[in-house]
Amino acid sequence: MFEKIKEGEAESLPVVVKSDVHGSLEAICGALEKMSTEEVRVQVLHAAVGGINESDVTLARASDAWIIAFNVRANAQARNLAKRDGVDIRYYSIIYDVTDDMRKALSGMLAPEIRESFLGYAEIREIFNVSKLGKVAGCMVTEGLVKRGAKVRLIRDDVVIHEGDLSQLRRFKDDVNEVKGTECGMAFANYQDLKIGDRIECFEVEEVAREL
Repeated sequence: MFEKIKEGEAESLPVVVKSDVHGSLEAICGALEKMSTEEVRVQVLHAAVGGINESDVTLARASDAWIIAFNVRANAQARNLAKRDGVDIRYYSIIYDVTDDMRKALSGMLAPEIRESFLGYAEIREIFNVSKLGKVAGCMVTEGLVKRGAKVRLIRDDVVIHEGDLSQLRRFKDDVNEVKGTECGMAFANYQDLKIGDRIECFEVEEVAREL
C-alpha cells in the first residue's frame, strides 16, 4: 500500500477514485491533494465517474493502491478479482469519511516525533578496570537520577565527546535499575575513553506518533 518514491522525497499513498458524479469526484480529488505535505502525499492514479470495473482493480493491484468508491459499486467481475488479488475497495457516501480515512492512513506513514527526556547528571570520581567489562566509572549522581538502559552523553570540558547507551549500573557489587543522589558504578556500551571529572548526562528517548 505504501510506496516510497525516492530517497528524500515524500512517501506516497496510491489510490484509484471512482464517483457517481463529476462534482463529487472533483471535491474528493481536491481534498486529497490538499493533504499532501513534504513527507507524505496521496497519489491519485486514476479518477473517473462510474462504477468499479476490472481495469480499476487491475490498476490498483499493480500499484498496491486502495480503490475509493464514492456512491458507486463494483460489478461482479471486479468484486471477484479484488477478492482474489487482495485489492482493498473502500465504499463511502460522505466525503468527510473519505478524507478522515486518508488522513489517518497518511498519519501512519509519518516518521514518529523523537522526544528526549532529561533524567540526571553524574560526575566521574574514579575509574576502575574490571575484567569482562573494561573500564567502569565510579560516579556521584549530582542531579536527578541515572537509569539502567538509558541513553547517556559523556561531557568533557563542556563538550559532548560521546553519545551512547548505559550498559552497566551498580551500587557496590549489586546491579540496580536506577540511582539517585548517591555513588554508583557505570559502564558504557562499546566505549572506554573515560576520565576523572567527566560529566555524564543521562536521558531517555521516546517515539511519539504524529498526526496530520
